[in-house]
Amino acid sequence: MNSSTIEVKDLRKSYDDLVAVNSISFTVGKGEIFGLLGPNGAGKTTTLECLEGLRQPDEGTMRIMGIDPTRVGRQLRNMIGVQLQTSGLPANMTVEEALKFFCAYHGVRPRYDLIDRLGLGEKLGSQYQDLSTGQKRRLALALAVAHDPSILVLDEPTAGLDVASRVELHAMMKELKENGTTILLATHDMAEAEKMTDSVAILLKGRIVSTGTVRDITAQGSGFTRVSVRTDESLLHEKGFEFPGVSQWMIKDDYSIYYTTDPGQTVTAIINTIDAHEDRLIDLRVERPSLEERFLEITDERN
Repeated sequence: MNSSTIEVKDLRKSYDDLVAVNSISFTVGKGEIFGLLGPNGAGKTTTLECLEGLRQPDEGTMRIMGIDPTRVGRQLRNMIGVQLQTSGLPANMTVEEALKFFCAYHGVRPRYDLIDRLGLGEKLGSQYQDLSTGQKRRLALALAVAHDPSILVLDEPTAGLDVASRVELHAMMKELKENGTTILLATHDMAEAEKMTDSVAILLKGRIVSTGTVRDITAQGSGFTRVSVRTDESLLHEKGFEFPGVSQWMIKDDYSIYYTTDPGQTVTAIINTIDAHEDRLIDLRVERPSLEERFLEITDERN
């Protein structure tokens, strides 16, 4: 079992009358990708800023590799890398100047390989203000990982990125994880979290309302599995067929779609029915509830 790299217990942070983070607790193991999920305003960024030593929490304790970031934050500078939602780089600073500055701060040689990999090689002489939103995000990522940190904090890392850049970012995250880097990912992109994380915590209005692996969280819901079937003669579009475990049926894009609590029995009965009526199966898909579907379910439960 991985030892805990990040430990948060009963963390609370308020801004005047607004409680941004309300007594949350979680741990992240070494080499794990942990997702903090939730809509805008859920408390994700505030939580990260407290962990990074940028904000002082009102209550609770935090440890990053055994260090309290509120007391000895400078010891963390070479341990963590941070990609924030917005950068504080000067508008007239060039890409190369930013790279050299950050690398010098961490005592490493300029990582031109990262600049090339993230498609910024031709932008070395360009000023920050002249970069597109996606290019700014890619530069922030390069600066965050240039010193090979043990912990990487990503706050909405794919916001504003094109498809190719998203793929490259995800590939880099996987490589870092394989090399033992712990990644804390804050996002409201449920598909990204489902694809990339080992475990997640869902935040709503400053509170953690669910935590665990994606499979654990989706299994806690209504439990419906979606079975989509398409046949040559559209036999199943006819009303009157009843299959075990099915609670809802609909037709969409030439598919008969069934929501079931017993997918094994449902699929067996469907195939037997198709064979008995001498129709031909073209496509059959069995899909567990997605993290996004479960998130929406949790949101409805809490409203």
